[in-house]
Amino acid sequence: MIKQFWIAGLMALCLSAPTGAQEFIEDVNYVRLSKPQAVQTGGKIEVLELFWYHCPHCFYLEPYLNRWLKNKADYIEYVRLPAVLTGSWEFDARVFYTFEALGVTESMHKAYFDAIHKDRKPFVTEEQVAGWAGEYGIERQNFLDTFFNSFYVNSKVETARKLTGAYETDGVPTIIVDGKYRTKVSLAGGHDELIDLITYLAVGSSRVDLQACKLEYSIVSPK
Repeated sequence: MIKQFWIAGLMALCLSAPTGAQEFIEDVNYVRLSKPQAVQTGGKIEVLELFWYHCPHCFYLEPYLNRWLKNKADYIEYVRLPAVLTGSWEFDARVFYTFEALGVTESMHKAYFDAIHKDRKPFVTEEQVAGWAGEYGIERQNFLDTFFNSFYVNSKVETARKLTGAYETDGVPTIIVDGKYRTKVSLAGGHDELIDLITYLAVGSSRVDLQACKLEYSIVSPK
């Protein structure tokens, strides 16, 4: 039974690995952080995206990430982190964590991105965001109270500020894999290549020898 479980897990890793001829090179397509950071995902491989709602490149990356999320391996857990590279970016970090505190991230994350980049909403104050969020059934005062006074939001924003620096990023979107590898679209060579690179690094971080994938059919295939 244990052997069968191990084989099933190995096959899942093998099947999730990139199958094309693309090869990725450290210090060319990705860099290793000078100081690895702790992950928040337990035994799973953390894939963390640093983003900013007002960044058009982050917005363009969303469809690629969403397609990947529908098919990603179970051993990978995806985490969003609103980057706080400057003081002005704290506003959108507060918006993100307000959504999270209110339990509406899944419905509001894309809606807020779309409002900024498709509808050209000029969000510069929390009152404007609260008024817009009201169109989605979020009570205005509840949004504002959470935005300003929530301990959860305040602590999360401060953590995001510290992690933005710890991940040594100079822009967004940036992807961090397993708390130790950093990459982005321009390093990977394109959006599709970035998705392949994420899987490549995640598989490598799982510490499974990819040569073992060659054994899967000899182990489980009928003779």
